[in-house]
Amino acid sequence: MKSPGTLTVAAHGDREIVMSRVFDAPRHLVFEANTKPELLKRWLGVRGGWTLKVCEVDLKVGGAYRYVWWKESAGLEMGCGGVFREIAAPERIVCTEVFDDPWYEGECVNTTVLTEQGGATTLTVTMSFESREARDGVLRSPMERGVAESYNMLDELLKVPA
Repeated sequence: MKSPGTLTVAAHGDREIVMSRVFDAPRHLVFEANTKPELLKRWLGVRGGWTLKVCEVDLKVGGAYRYVWWKESAGLEMGCGGVFREIAAPERIVCTEVFDDPWYEGECVNTTVLTEQGGATTLTVTMSFESREARDGVLRSPMERGVAESYNMLDELLKVPA
């Protein structure tokens, strides 16, 4: 098992990115932090002056989610959403992802898998893009840094007693 706190990001096949990180927390808590709006608003993309001003999650197969981030100092807004294709709490979520102002072509399908061992949880996200070009564009973007910073915030959130 990897050490807690280290994000790995790797291209896989022609169209996928696989990201993985270990959290020193039980799987059910990591699942909740990834699905409950009141928890997502505390860690998902909320860095560098950005806030998650809209966070709607209808956690069921066929249900939708909607996120809108806001950076007041710059008057910037970024939104995305998708539909849940599969939910097996607390171990697996499959959903689509489409940005309002797309920065890569097409739709992405994200598969999140949570595995617990010895009280620690490995979160693995496989992002499947419509093309190699879309995947490679995301790999060239600052996405990895943003995910790492968000996961650091998630890690801090998971340390707080419930």
